Amino acid sequence: MARIASEDDFLALMDAHFPRTGDGIVLGRGDDAAILACPQRLCVTTDLFVEDVHFRRRYFPPGAVGAKALAVNLSDVAAMGGVPAGFVLGLVCPDDADRGYWDALLAGMAGLAARHNVPLVGGDLSKGDKIALSVTVWGAPGPSGRFLTRATGAAGDMLVAVGDLGLARVGLAVLEKDGPEAAAHWPAAVAAHLSPVPRLEAGLALAAIPGVSSCMDVSDGLARDLPRLLPPGCGADLFFTPASLHPEVTAHAVAHGRPPEKVAFFGGEDYALIATVPPAALPALRVALPGAIAIGRLTPKPGYTLNGAPINERGFDHFG
Repeated sequence: MARIASEDDFLALMDAHFPRTGDGIVLGRGDDAAILACPQRLCVTTDLFVEDVHFRRRYFPPGAVGAKALAVNLSDVAAMGGVPAGFVLGLVCPDDADRGYWDALLAGMAGLAARHNVPLVGGDLSKGDKIALSVTVWGAPGPSGRFLTRATGAAGDMLVAVGDLGLARVGLAVLEKDGPEAAAHWPAAVAAHLSPVPRLEAGLALAAIPGVSSCMDVSDGLARDLPRLLPPGCGADLFFTPASLHPEVTAHAVAHGRPPEKVAFFGGEDYALIATVPPAALPALRVALPGAIAIGRLTPKPGYTLNGAPINERGFDHFG
C-alpha cells in the first residue's frame, strides 16, 4: 500500500483536491493563518467525526467519511438560515490508512465543498491510532439578513420538519447488522446514514419567512433535540401519520415489533431541519417548502405527547 511519506506529502494531496482561493479569502492555506474578509456577523460551528464513534471503516466508504464530516457542519449553518463561507479541517491519521484512502476521503469532502462553494482555508494534521476529523465551518446571513436561533418559539406554534426523521437510525441499524450489503434492501436508509444532505436551501427559505420563529437541525434525534429547540416552560404534542414517515422507517419498525413513530422520535443523525412557526405563517411555509411536514404543536406547559400518549424517554447522549 502507498503510504503518506510526510506532512508535505499530505498537504500536496490536499492541494490536489481543494483550491487555495475562494470568496472572502484574502490569504488562503500555506501561511501561519488565513486572512478572511468577514461580514459584520458570522455563525460558526464545529463537529468531530471519529472512527468507531461516528463511523466504521468496514462499511463507510472513505469518500462518504470525508463528505459526511463536512456535511454535518454545513447542516448546522443551514439550521441558522446561513450561507457557508469557509472551513478549516483537522485530521488525525493512523498508519493503516494509505494514500489511496486519504485521496478518496478528500475527494468526497472536496466534491461537497465545491457544490456549495465552501473553500478550505487551513487546518492541522497529527498522527494517531484512529482516523478523526475536526471540521469548523463559518457562515454569513442569507438574503433575509437574519440568523435563525433556538428557543424563540411560543406556545401555539406549529412544529414542522424538513427531511425524514428516523431514516438514518434505520440505516445505522442495518449497516451494523449486514454491512454494505444492507443497501440492497434498505437503500434510502443506508444513504441517509452514509451521505446526509445538508439542507442549506431549505434553511435559507425558512429564514426568509418572517413568521418562522426558531429552527435547528436534528443530529441526536428528536427526543434529545426537541427540548433544545423549545423555549423554557413549553412542551409539545407530536403526531406522526404513516404519510409523514419514510416507508423504510415503517417497514423496519414493523419487522422488529416497534411503533414506527417511536423510531422517528428517537432517530439520530437525521440532519433534518425542525422549525417552529405560528399557524398563520404555515401557508407561506408550505408554498416555499412543499415538502415540509407538520409534526406537532408547542404547548404552554412542559412535557411531550406522541400520537396522544405521554412520552418521557430521553434520546441519544454521547456521555449517556
